[in-house]
Amino acid sequence: MAHEGNVHDENPGAPLGGVYDWYQRGVRLLKEGSPAAAAALLERAAAAEPESRSILEALARAQFNSRQYAEAAASFRQIVDANPAEDYAYFGLGLALWRTGDVEGAQEPLAIAVAMRPDERHYVSALKSVRATLRARREM
Repeated sequence: MAHEGNVHDENPGAPLGGVYDWYQRGVRLLKEGSPAAAAALLERAAAAEPESRSILEALARAQFNSRQYAEAAASFRQIVDANPAEDYAYFGLGLALWRTGDVEGAQEPLAIAVAMRPDERHYVSALKSVRATLRARREM
């Protein structure tokens, strides 16, 4: 007997529960130190609810923490494109690009994050590090 609202019954490969359940479990897995498992679950949730900023941000964080930097950059970019006022998404995009080796590309989103929140020490520190790396490369 199918349960209304239980996606698992309609799609045997899907996790139990609905999108909100997947989000909650994904966030819990992320907090418990299992970012790869969180990313897998949150990818399902994001596919089902592509407009949810909360799901997308949790997915981006899980991807970043599981060293899926290109995927994290794409997720953070989606947030920035949908809402250019999201300073944390610019910060995450900059860090993810930096980790992919795109130091030049990391500079702009980090500068935007710092411009939006100059009081945020993590933002300022990341931007200074990126700029120092770029300076060092030019001096070589």
